[in-house]
Amino acid sequence: MKFSILLIVMILLDACGGATEADKLFKIQLEGKKKQFQQGQSVRVAVQNKKNKTIGAITYAIDGTALPLENSSVTFDIDKLGSKKLVAKIPYDGKVVEISQDIKILAKNAPKIYTYKILNTYPHDTSSYTQGLEFYDNVLYESTGKKGKSKLRKINFETGEVMQEIQLENSVFGEGLTILNTKIYQLTWQSGIGYVYNLSNLEKLDSFTYGQSKEGWGLANDGEKIFKSDGTEKIWYLDPETLAETGHVEIVTNKSIFNKANELEYVDGKLYANVYGKESMMIIDAASGAIEGVINFGGLKKMITKGAEWDEQNSVLNGVAYHPERKTFFVTGKNWDKLFEVEILKKP
Repeated sequence: MKFSILLIVMILLDACGGATEADKLFKIQLEGKKKQFQQGQSVRVAVQNKKNKTIGAITYAIDGTALPLENSSVTFDIDKLGSKKLVAKIPYDGKVVEISQDIKILAKNAPKIYTYKILNTYPHDTSSYTQGLEFYDNVLYESTGKKGKSKLRKINFETGEVMQEIQLENSVFGEGLTILNTKIYQLTWQSGIGYVYNLSNLEKLDSFTYGQSKEGWGLANDGEKIFKSDGTEKIWYLDPETLAETGHVEIVTNKSIFNKANELEYVDGKLYANVYGKESMMIIDAASGAIEGVINFGGLKKMITKGAEWDEQNSVLNGVAYHPERKTFFVTGKNWDKLFEVEILKKP
């Protein structure tokens, strides 16, 4: 009886993710036993043949893309960076089996450091807990947060005048927004729901729920797909018609995988992302996830006059919008009384 129970337990353990037959026979061996590499790095690779099986030519791949084997090495020349599985296909005994190794592929280069030049300063409503900013036809659209105070607004950026606004339900916390195909898309934080509005009159047209993404943080778009941050290392792709998550890219430096991308803006293949709780912004390659630059916005907060709703811990830099005609960026923060038009400059 005891033997039968033990046998059942062993079968269940194997079915729940225990070592497969292939894992018992073979193991991927990487140069230096490392598990973290740079994009484009060449690494010696082999397969340990534990039972001395007769095997054929082994092939390697990441994300379904073959990695040619040259001089016993593979080159991690892949498009999307982050946490990956290196898969080896091994032919033996008339069949082909797969084994894998978890690795991380990081950016090739360290991020460049940028600073800024203030071109203009405009008024900003201190009651706005800014979560999203975007320009469309010279009008600034803003999404604000906090339960009971979350809004969607159309603003004359030069005067700060609110041209039109709607209040969200008291139960939700407004987050990022983006505009695509005459529609506004807006997130909520932890309610797992987003909204779609008519651009011209802010009429709510639809709502959508999240998929695998954890929360709602920032939104942007490249004219075809929507990018969504959720407070993790992932930037998700959304189909603008169905709002379904169709994939993701992970944010990485040359040293580590990075999280806490907040508000987003897309410009010429790059995602500009506020770093949650910091006076800085990342410049992310939207295709690979590599952080190519970091903008230090330290000093802006010192120029703010603290109003009645100021919260020293939470009234931080947040909100970035690109003005396509002026070719400048606009940044502000939560409960800030100023909106800054800036030029981003590479630090000497």
